[in-house]
Amino acid sequence: MSRALPKYNKRRVAIVGGAAALALTGAVVVNSALAGEPGKGGAADARTLAAGPGTIACPDVASRLPAVPASAKAEVDRNLALLRTQIDEANTRLAKTVGQGGPNFVQNAILGPLKDKRVSTIDRIAISIGRQGTKPQGLDALAACTLGAGGAGGAATQAPGGQGNAGNAGGNGNAGNAGNAGNTGVGTIACPDVASRLPAVPASAKAEVDRNLALLRTQIDEANTRLAKTVGQGGPNFVQNAILGPLKDKRVSTIDRIAISIGRQGTKPQGLDALAACTLNR
Repeated sequence: MSRALPKYNKRRVAIVGGAAALALTGAVVVNSALAGEPGKGGAADARTLAAGPGTIACPDVASRLPAVPASAKAEVDRNLALLRTQIDEANTRLAKTVGQGGPNFVQNAILGPLKDKRVSTIDRIAISIGRQGTKPQGLDALAACTLGAGGAGGAATQAPGGQGNAGNAGGNGNAGNAGNAGNTGVGTIACPDVASRLPAVPASAKAEVDRNLALLRTQIDEANTRLAKTVGQGGPNFVQNAILGPLKDKRVSTIDRIAISIGRQGTKPQGLDALAACTLNR
């Protein structure tokens, strides 16, 4: 009996040891498999979601222009450079707002405002060329940009631990959370009056000035409509980023056209850009 016991103990140790080794191997296999799968939360998920959100790509305008008159070249070149700057600024903002906003954040706060800026800049290019030749048509079709490879384009993305939906797919912003929403549905947009700050308008410029003054009113109406339609959306800066900011950009361009129109027949008024910014009256 005493001689048989060691043999039994050896067999028991071998069996237990083999089982432990099998369990350890299984754990390694399971952990290895899980390492290659998206987890339910934690740092690994954060790294995946925080990957670069892509870059913004816009149609090239310079290649679609007709021959540019020598007298318009400086202004056209300046606005072409501005188009490039606008894209760079939009890409910088895209990188800085990873994880912010709701499912339409990228469209509302970055691509939409960029399109508005490009429409105005492209329009100035066309006007510059048209002063000395035939104004090119159809360039506005080049204003819209897209989010290139790697971006979510505003699609909702599930964040770590199920923490809301990210419009800018690098993170875990909250979509439509009324507690954190910047657009609470309270107030209307108010902008400084431009007409009352204008000098005497030459008769030859009156029609164009009146058209742009009407456009300023339309822009405010559109912004108020958008304010009403986006109640509860976005983060704490949604109204500024997606409504007031784009509205200011539109007004800067429209007010600039008014000043240029007056300046063609007289002295171009200065300082009107200070009237571009609007506020939310609560």
